[in-house]
Amino acid sequence: MRISSFTCSFAALFTLIVMQVSISRGQLAPSETRILFQVQQLLEYPQVLQGWNNWTNFCYLPPSPSLKVVCSNSHVTELTVVGNKSSSSASPSSPKQNTLSDNFSIDAFFTTLTNLSNLKVLSLVSLGLWGPLPTKINRFWSLQALNISYNFIHGQIPQDILSLKNLTSLVLAHNLLNGTVPDLRSLVLLQELNLGGNHLGPTFPSLGNNLVTIILKNNSLRSVIPSAIKKFNQLQQLDISSNKLIGPIPPALFSLPSLQYLDLAQNQLSGALPTNISCSVKLQFVDISHNILIGKLPSCIASNTSTRTVISSWNCLSGGKNASYQHPYSFCNKEALAVKPPAKSKEDKSSTIKLGIVLGIVGGVLGIAGVLGLLIFVIIRRSKTVAADDHVYSIFDGSVTSKRSVASKKSVRRAVDSRRVPQTMRSAAIGLPPYRVFTLEEMEDATNNFDPLNFIGEGSQGQLYKGCLIDGSVVLVKCVKLKQKNLPQSMIQQIEVLSKLRHLHLVSILGHTIVTYQDHSSTAGTVFVVLEHVSNGSLRDYLADERKREMLRWPQRMAIIIGVARGIQFLHTGVAPGIFGNNVKIENVLLDDTLTAKLSDYKIPLPSKVGSESPLNGQDAFNINSENAEKEDVYQLGVILLQVITGKLVTSNRALDELRIQLEKGLAEAPSKLQALVDPSTRGTFAYESLKTAAEMAINCLNKESRTRPSIEDVLWNLQYSIQIQEGWTSTSGNLGGPHSSSY
Repeated sequence: MRISSFTCSFAALFTLIVMQVSISRGQLAPSETRILFQVQQLLEYPQVLQGWNNWTNFCYLPPSPSLKVVCSNSHVTELTVVGNKSSSSASPSSPKQNTLSDNFSIDAFFTTLTNLSNLKVLSLVSLGLWGPLPTKINRFWSLQALNISYNFIHGQIPQDILSLKNLTSLVLAHNLLNGTVPDLRSLVLLQELNLGGNHLGPTFPSLGNNLVTIILKNNSLRSVIPSAIKKFNQLQQLDISSNKLIGPIPPALFSLPSLQYLDLAQNQLSGALPTNISCSVKLQFVDISHNILIGKLPSCIASNTSTRTVISSWNCLSGGKNASYQHPYSFCNKEALAVKPPAKSKEDKSSTIKLGIVLGIVGGVLGIAGVLGLLIFVIIRRSKTVAADDHVYSIFDGSVTSKRSVASKKSVRRAVDSRRVPQTMRSAAIGLPPYRVFTLEEMEDATNNFDPLNFIGEGSQGQLYKGCLIDGSVVLVKCVKLKQKNLPQSMIQQIEVLSKLRHLHLVSILGHTIVTYQDHSSTAGTVFVVLEHVSNGSLRDYLADERKREMLRWPQRMAIIIGVARGIQFLHTGVAPGIFGNNVKIENVLLDDTLTAKLSDYKIPLPSKVGSESPLNGQDAFNINSENAEKEDVYQLGVILLQVITGKLVTSNRALDELRIQLEKGLAEAPSKLQALVDPSTRGTFAYESLKTAAEMAINCLNKESRTRPSIEDVLWNLQYSIQIQEGWTSTSGNLGGPHSSSY
């Protein structure tokens, strides 16, 4: 009896201990609960935190892209809060409309936050924070990742940030920071550094060579690229575009063993690259455009390949496919002299005077040569204009033809043959995790067992759910039910293609899982396709919203439509066999935070069970590669282009025909007629020739005879030609949208 009593007492005691341990792990310390409520108050009760109340159990809040609280041993270890007071969307005339009130104290805010002494991850994005970054930031002893992007933090980055020895990620992008960046070499664990979109400079920061990502774009750096960059063997992404960097490009930069993405555009980099340099096999994207480089490009970046995209326009480079889009040599010589650093020694005064005389003589000769070159250019331009006037615009068959040769011109203004069209631009999928095979359990966890609350809708090939992976990243899960005859073991080719559908202008595939199960007397299967999540809305949303539409000036619209064309081109030619009939619609063109276009709901090459209304019914995705399917994608691209030009959303075939006929008449009549059809939001931001080329391309794509529509390569070539005209006009006018800017 005593033994039985003792056993019961021991069991009760054990249960009590287990419950106590469970409670201690699941409940937040009262002091940290109070701190979180203080944070809510100091942030002036943003919408994302309005659900917090006395009954909130912070450690069990469901994570979302806007809010995440992670606890460990009754302490907060991760706090992520994303608001809607972005510095990028603030009006330049009144930026304070997106900041917190004048009562906000950034010092008091960080004093409160630093009491969360166990924080490892702190992310405070688009919350309207303003003021200088406090020195007490050094109290975050355990911090590993700090993200305070898209706020209004000003002043210099404090030296105290060097106390965060455990820091692996530092993101202070899109603020108002200025001055010199502290020497970050002591942060030996730092792998990601993003300081883009500030006013930092003028010297290039000193950085540790363990970095994997360096983003310093859109700052005020005015120095040479340090030669120490050649030791950055772990570096995968380097973006230092849109600064005022000078001097030569270190040749070793291209051969860094891990480098995948290199953007040096919009600087004042000069000189010639050695022709014998080698490039890393991993290098996928290079942009050296809008500098003052001379000579010939090394063979490894001389042109685009199936695995490498190179942009080198508007330098003074000779030879190569981009020779038409370069400045004359005299331009770069003059600019290089203008950005040359001042002499350090006074003893060089006399030699400088002599050099000035020599340069004056050389400049005079070059000036005369420039005048002659300009005269030749005007003559050629006039001859092209005369030739362009020979075009006849027909409003009956929906085509643009030429008096001279109808058969030889399928697209307008195509001055060269198809060999000049760049090969498929397989842009680097920077920022995407490696492709992987998931388990069914991971899919169920991500979607909360496919909870109806996570159901987004029915796509062209199956149901679509929103999910959240264990690392906190938000994804989409498409459930594709397989045809009975196509079981997983017979789908090796299709599954291999899935892993290749990763492109800058596609909603890329991150992975998949295949489930086989018994359906009555037969075997069936489902493929769960995991896609990246793009949450910034669609192109249709932007055109339908009067405020958002203002963000899409002509250059942005052309960049978006070129992105869509590149996505389609990749689907047609970037995978084998090509994928055609891709449900190209304006609502399926998604825009990320940088307004980069990503084509969604394109055809995934799986033999799915779909309705009879689908072109996939009764045939495999791989077999739909006819010319009709290819030209259908081109037609739908023309529909999108028409809406982008006019700003009017097409809701019926009749509305489409009316809009097309109006555009054809505008092309056939005076320039003012065509300009009157353009979305008012873009007026003053486009070159007329750029508009005309785009309008002609839209009409050609909408030709009712599919065989006379241009190929996607033709479309892309003409759109790129249009944007080159636009860039030339912009650099000449120096104005992009001012009230007095000309569009002629």
